[in-house]
Amino acid sequence: MPLKPGDKAPDFTLLDQHGEEVSLTSLAGRKVLVYFYPRADTPGCTTQACGLRDIAGEVGDTVIIGISPDAPAKLARFDEKYSLGFTLLSDPDHATADAYGAWGEKKNYGKTYMGVVRSAFLVDEHGRIEKAWPKVSPKDTPANLLEALAGS
Repeated sequence: MPLKPGDKAPDFTLLDQHGEEVSLTSLAGRKVLVYFYPRADTPGCTTQACGLRDIAGEVGDTVIIGISPDAPAKLARFDEKYSLGFTLLSDPDHATADAYGAWGEKKNYGKTYMGVVRSAFLVDEHGRIEKAWPKVSPKDTPANLLEALAGS
C-alpha cells in the first residue's frame, strides 16, 4: 500500500553511489524528494533522473534522493555518465521500496513479476509525507516536484 500525505515517512539507512551511508533522519529539517526507480541507465529512469538534474537549481534546499535496487558502483556510473549530482541510494533487498509501497507486481510483455513501481514522495521537514505520486511517469516527476514546492 503506497504511503499517503500525512503518513510518517519510513526511515532508512542505505549506501549511496560513493559507498557512504545516508539516512532519512539525517536530513530532518529539510524537504526531501524520495523517488524509486527500477534500474539505473535505462530509458525511463534516465529521463526521470536527467529531468530532476535539470531542475535541481530550482528546488532550494530540498534534497533529491533516487533509490533503486542497483549496487553503489552501478549508481556511481549512472551519476557520472549523466552528471546527475544528487544522491542515489542502493536498496538491494528492496526493503525501503517495500516500506514506501513502491515494490509490487508488474507486468511486461505478458509476464508478471515483482519489481520497483516508479513512485515519488515529498517528505516534509518533520519526516511526514507531504505529497505522494504512486506509479508516476518519468517525465512528470520534476514538474510534480516544482508544483508541490511552489504550493507549499
